[in-house]
Amino acid sequence: MTGNGDFGRRIIHHRTNLGLTLEQVADRADMSAGYIEYLEGHLRTPDGGTVMRLATALETTVEDLLGGGRDRPPGPGAAAADPVLEVLEPGECLRLVAPGGIGRIAFGGSHGPTVLPVNYKLHDGAIVFRTARGGPMDQDLRTGLEGVEIKIGFQVDRIDEARREGWSVLIQGPAHHVPEDEVAKVSDAGVSPWAGGERLLYIRIVPSRITGRRIHGL
Repeated sequence: MTGNGDFGRRIIHHRTNLGLTLEQVADRADMSAGYIEYLEGHLRTPDGGTVMRLATALETTVEDLLGGGRDRPPGPGAAAADPVLEVLEPGECLRLVAPGGIGRIAFGGSHGPTVLPVNYKLHDGAIVFRTARGGPMDQDLRTGLEGVEIKIGFQVDRIDEARREGWSVLIQGPAHHVPEDEVAKVSDAGVSPWAGGERLLYIRIVPSRITGRRIHGL
């Protein structure tokens, strides 16, 4: 196997997502912590047996650890045997979305129904994301009427194809344009858009309805 430069970063990504130390991953994979640290910092990809042990230790697949299937849509495989669809309580929904990341907002835009990805954080019980002042999203989320706000949808999901399970959370509520005197407080959420640019307008979704589903096997 030849390295593509992503292998070390993928180890770090899965390890930090699981909240594991180098020593804990080493114990799971029956390797030395020093060797795993070396793999995280170098470009080379080890032999197939080592990759398989690391994938198991990091609760992922060999394909994912090697960066395969990045352009493949999620969920093309068969469903789990006897799948169970579980309704999630609002508290559990908020717990699932609390780590932040990338979600999707849905609203009626100037050109019709619109769904866009945003980097978000959960801050004081509300969803916070950033956009450009005066941009299309800023304009589409304003009613032009004092005290009247647009209700939008916010959705996050996670799919574990190896286990044939996953969850989806939908939060609905009005979109508040955060005023200048509250920006300092909301900026503590640490939202950092991947798209870059001058995205200095904070928008906050105050949940009025929270629903979620989890699918898993028996």
